[in-house]
Parts: sequence; C-alpha cells; structure tokens
Amino acid sequence: MDKPAVRQVFEALSSSARLDVYLLLVEAGTAGLVAGELASRLDIAPSKLSFHLKNLTHAGLVSVEQEGRFQRYRANLARMREATHFLNQRCCGGHPERCAEPTQIRQPISTLQMKPSMNILILCTGNSCRSILAEATLNHLAPPTIRAVSAGSRPAGHVHPRSLALLQREGISVEGLHSKSWDSLPTTPDVVITVCGSAAGEVCPAYLGPVLRAHWGVEDPAHASGTDAEIDAAFENAYRILRNRIEAFLALPPEVLADPARLKPELDRIGLIGA
Repeated sequence: MDKPAVRQVFEALSSSARLDVYLLLVEAGTAGLVAGELASRLDIAPSKLSFHLKNLTHAGLVSVEQEGRFQRYRANLARMREATHFLNQRCCGGHPERCAEPTQIRQPISTLQMKPSMNILILCTGNSCRSILAEATLNHLAPPTIRAVSAGSRPAGHVHPRSLALLQREGISVEGLHSKSWDSLPTTPDVVITVCGSAAGEVCPAYLGPVLRAHWGVEDPAHASGTDAEIDAAFENAYRILRNRIEAFLALPPEVLADPARLKPELDRIGLIGA
C-alpha cells in the first residue's frame, strides 16, 4: 500500500458517522449487514448511509455483495491491516519488531470479556408470530455462544407469512423457522422469555427445571386489522420492540449474563422497553 492509499483509508474514517458504520461492520464479522439493518441500528437516513458506504467502499474498507434485492456489506479487515502495516513499517528505524510489547505483559482475553454460553427459549402460545420474530432476530444478532429457539405451549403449526416477509426485508434468515411445541425442544434452556400474556401465566413443563424466567410482552400483530399498510405497521412495531429489547440484552456485561441473580432484574427491566 502506498501513501495516497493510506491517506484515503484514514480520510474515510475521519467522519464520525463513517467510523460508526465501519465499527458496526467489524463487529458483525463475516456475516456482514444489509443496508436496512445498518440504517436502523445507527438511526441514520438511508440517503446519508448510502453516501458513507460508497466512501468506505471506494477506500477499500468495505466490500459489497448483491443478495437478491438487498446489498450485504462487510468490513475488509485486510485493507485496514495493510494501512496499519504501512504506518508501522518505519517504526524503530525500520525495525518494527523492536517496538513489540514484551510477551510477558501480554494478557489472555479475560473470560469476563467473552459472552457466556446460554440457551434461550422464546415462548408464546401459538409460536407463529412474535416468538418467531424474536428467535430469528436474536440468533441473527447474538454471538455463537448465545442461541435462541422459540416454541409454543399450543403451537399453531404454521408461521405467519407476514413475520417471514418482515424478517426477509430486514435481511434476517428465515431458514428452518417453524412452529413447534415446547415438549420437543432440542436443548434445555437456561432462560425462558415469554412474549405473550397467556404464555406468561402457564407453568413450564417439569423437565425444564427451575429455569430463569422473564416476560417481554408484546401486542400480537396477528390480531391487527385495517389496510395492508396498517397491518404491516403492527408487525413492524412488534419487531422493533423485540429488537430493541434483544439489543439491550446483548449489550449486558458478560459478568451479568453469567450471574442469574443479577440477570433476572435486568431481564425484567428490558421487558419494559417499548411497553
């Protein structure tokens, strides 16, 4: 990499908004994010986001791939490594190895910096709408150590088509989503989150044991009436409430996630977001 290219990289990141976009893509890893999700999470107008993405792409910091009607963006970490290598190669008179930290002071990543392993059951009565939205969104946003599955006490046997359409618009995979019973779960959950009032009042099957429970009640958009636009808006509102809560949950410190006594009140607090 030459000096003009390095200057272009850091000029692209000199904007606070573009730096936020790049950092969010770095956090997303190889999965990347679609433009709609970036705009939503950063609360930025699509037109402004498009401008910033073009700048980052031109600088080589971001790659873009067409996926049907959507474009998926990913951080190009190799480009950043090239830029930092250019900056460091003259270190210590051309001997950058002399500037390296002594190995004895390098510390391994603390276990508190890592998200603890956790299985989450998102529970609703019919498991066709809200719990499906929450399952897909949580698995889309969470690290591999945190996995969600949804189920119903009396499953409807089908997933609401508007839920699937909404998830696809948001760039979230719908593969494998189906309405299922809480009697046939693949794993025993560590946490049960109910998203409808009737499920909140039901007693979980005995095999689940003394599982940690919380209620994140959301109005059922499947009961919405009116025009197609009004019904779609009800689904969108339910999704946004659930997504905001999921993002708040995933932002909790690892030490809180690992301690049920501290996690329970946080889950209850998060359940009030958007209520």
